[in-house]
Amino acid sequence: MRPLTALGSVRPLTVLRSVRPLAALRAAGRSVGPLAALQAVAALAVGVRLARGRTRLPALTPVETTTARISVVIPARDEERRIGPCLSAILADPAVTEVIVVDDESGDGTARLAAELGAKVVSGAPLPRGWVGKQWALRQGVEAADGDVVVTLDADTRPTPGLFGAVAAALDRYDLVTVGPRFVCDGAAEQALHASFLATLVYRFGPIGPSTPPAPHRVVANGQCMAFRRTAMLAADGFARIRGYTTDDVALARALTADGWAVGFLDAGGLLEVDMHESVAEVWREWGRSLPLRDVTGLRWQAADLAVVWLTTALPVLRLAAGRPTRLDLALLAVRLLLTGALRGSYTRPGPGVLFSPLLDPLTAARLTQATFRPVRTWRGRTYPPLTADADLAVTADAHPAIATGTRRPAPEACRPVVAAGTDPTFIADAHPKVTTGADPTVTADARPAPSGRSAPPDRSAAR
Repeated sequence: MRPLTALGSVRPLTVLRSVRPLAALRAAGRSVGPLAALQAVAALAVGVRLARGRTRLPALTPVETTTARISVVIPARDEERRIGPCLSAILADPAVTEVIVVDDESGDGTARLAAELGAKVVSGAPLPRGWVGKQWALRQGVEAADGDVVVTLDADTRPTPGLFGAVAAALDRYDLVTVGPRFVCDGAAEQALHASFLATLVYRFGPIGPSTPPAPHRVVANGQCMAFRRTAMLAADGFARIRGYTTDDVALARALTADGWAVGFLDAGGLLEVDMHESVAEVWREWGRSLPLRDVTGLRWQAADLAVVWLTTALPVLRLAAGRPTRLDLALLAVRLLLTGALRGSYTRPGPGVLFSPLLDPLTAARLTQATFRPVRTWRGRTYPPLTADADLAVTADAHPAIATGTRRPAPEACRPVVAAGTDPTFIADAHPKVTTGADPTVTADARPAPSGRSAPPDRSAAR
């Protein structure tokens, strides 16, 4: 499943001062009707979030040399057409110790191409029940890695020299580092729709690189590029804990944040590019379904986020098209237009599509609403069942409330697989490689010792 991508290289915003939003809010407050009041509240929330751009953290800069042993892990399923440029760039970087491609039962030449280019290919084991393919592949890749730092990349990314040293250095300050790239879009229409979707992320969560960490249930991440210490991730068994989530990157970041991990979401636009989609239809279908963050967000926050998108982006455009914009609508349109200038830095080749992206905001709001009420859990020929609280998939918002609501997790074993008496031992062996087939099927818990209490955040000083 395509993970949530980054909020882009959004630069600090000063647009609020230029459009005088407080005057517009006062005007809205004098208007009659609850819709005007709701729009004013939503506009205020957006204004507060955009204002964070003035204090955001600086973008990552290249670090050519590092003492860390870096393993790069790429989960790949039918990526023969896209993985070549990614592997070539990684293998050319002297900071990388090894490159591991986990071939997730591909039906094309992904494994052959990766091996020919010089990567270590791990043939993925069959997907166990209750797992999403990417988490299963990443877990196998991390276990196979030899480096003390692991960087995970998607096959459609294109790193530049200095990225791996930069994220390894950032682990002196964070336990999990995730970064935002620059996007490659083919054509104005694809870029316009992509930028419209990207704007909804900024309106809901603010610009990338917040100087103040958000609450655990509002943490966002980009699974296209993550870095962490291998021993810490193995101890936390992070990918197993979020194994059933399709929005895996945000689920992982929120679960680990609730455990006390310091999670950094940083701008790496100058060091990483990604060509996510091949057409407008693919942007609409693939990115549109992941951006609502439905499986990692509580119902009240889902409603609040949709309201912000509709009231501050879609409604002003619709009223302008009808020739009946209010003063607040005009102020919001001005903010949105100025945001297009900031979003240009999020694209490798910014074109007119970014400028015209506000015109697509009503369609984008409709797509997010559709994906919220009718989620799709199908990707690359696999269909995943909805998250449930059964014994084989204890990773729902109820079982792991930290992901959806920000509640501190009482103990790591609360989210570990529950293996009941009589469970098929083959499933146990698939889900837990250290448990061999033929093990006693009456095992009542994870084969590994269950830690007592909440897991402690990793010791950053020990991994330097």
